[in-house]
Amino acid sequence: MKNSYLSALYSEEPYVSGEQPAPGVVKLNTNENPYPPAPSVIRALADFDGRALRLYPKQDGGALRETIAELHGVAARNVFVGNGSDEVLALAFRACFGGNDPVLFPDVTYTFFPVWCKFFKILYETVPVNEDFHLACEDFERPNGGIVLCEPNAPTSIAEGEAFVDEILNYNAGRSVVIIDEAYADFSDFSAVSKTAAVPNLLVTRSLSKGYSLAGGRIGYAVGDARLIDALTAAKDSFNSYPVDSVNAALGVAALTDDEYYTFVIDKIRETRGKTAERLREHGFDVPEPSGNFVFAGCGSVERAQAIYAYLVEGGVYVRYFDRPKIDNRLRISIGKPEEMDVFFARLEDYLAL
Repeated sequence: MKNSYLSALYSEEPYVSGEQPAPGVVKLNTNENPYPPAPSVIRALADFDGRALRLYPKQDGGALRETIAELHGVAARNVFVGNGSDEVLALAFRACFGGNDPVLFPDVTYTFFPVWCKFFKILYETVPVNEDFHLACEDFERPNGGIVLCEPNAPTSIAEGEAFVDEILNYNAGRSVVIIDEAYADFSDFSAVSKTAAVPNLLVTRSLSKGYSLAGGRIGYAVGDARLIDALTAAKDSFNSYPVDSVNAALGVAALTDDEYYTFVIDKIRETRGKTAERLREHGFDVPEPSGNFVFAGCGSVERAQAIYAYLVEGGVYVRYFDRPKIDNRLRISIGKPEEMDVFFARLEDYLAL
C-alpha cells in the first residue's frame, strides 16, 4: 500500500490476546472468572426493557457511574466509565501522556502498554524486573512522562503492595501522571483507589471482567482527580461518545450492588489459587506468591514450558504461554473451579510421568 501512514500502522505489532478455543475444553488461558455473574445480574438482564434500546445510553455511564462512585466513596465527577478497562487505559494514555520524557513501566507487564505507546507515538522506556519478577522503586525515580503499574502485575500475579505504591507516588508528587491498572485488585489485599483523593496525579483503572464475571459485558472505569477525568472524557468524546451500552450499564449496577455473592466467589477463587500454587510447587514448579486470579509457573526451561503447553492443549486444557524474553520458560494458569483444576493437574501429571 502506497499510503505511508497506513504502511507504518500495519508494520506495528498489535496486542495478541489469549486463544478463544471452541467450547468443551478446560479454558485457563484468559483469566476469566470461572463462576457466573451474580443472580441479580441475570435478573437485571431478564428484566431489561428492550424498548429502551431505541434511545442512546447515558454518555457518562449514568447510574453505573453513580454506583461506582458510591462504592468507592468518591463523587461521580471522579469516575470515568468505558468499554472495558482496555479502552479506559488506551484513552488515559492518549489523554495523559505525550511529552518529551518517556513513560515508564516494567519490562514484564501487560503487553498492551507498549502497543498503545507506539500507536499514539508516546516515548517510553521499560524498567527491568529482577530475577524474582519484583520491581525496585528507585528505578522509577528519574525524569519521566508518566508511570504505569499493574497492581497486581500481569502476567506474574505479583503485588508489590501499598508501601511500594506510596514510594512511587511520593517521588512523583506534582510531576507526571501515575496510572495504576487494578484489573486484578479484587483478588488482592490492596487498592490505591482511596489515595486518589489526596494525590491529584494518580489515576486508578479497574475492571468488572475479572472479579465480577462480566468479561463479555466490557465494563471498565477509572477513579481520579476531576481534572484527569475531564481529560479522559475529552479523549472519549473525540472518539466515541457512548462507550457503555444501556444493557451492560444496568448489569454493571446489579453486579456492583451484590457484594455478598462476589465476596463468596472471590474467596473461593483465592482458596483454589492457594491450593493450585502449593500443588504446583510440590511438583517442582517455581510459583511466585500470587495475588491475581492466576498463577505464574516456572517450568525450568523454555523447551519444557513449550512441551508442557503443547501437551496440555492436546488434551483440551488451555493455559497461556508467552514467547517473550524473561518469561518464555513459564506458563500463566488461570484459576478455574476446583474440578477444572483437577482436570488440569491430571493432564499435567500425565506429562510429568512420561
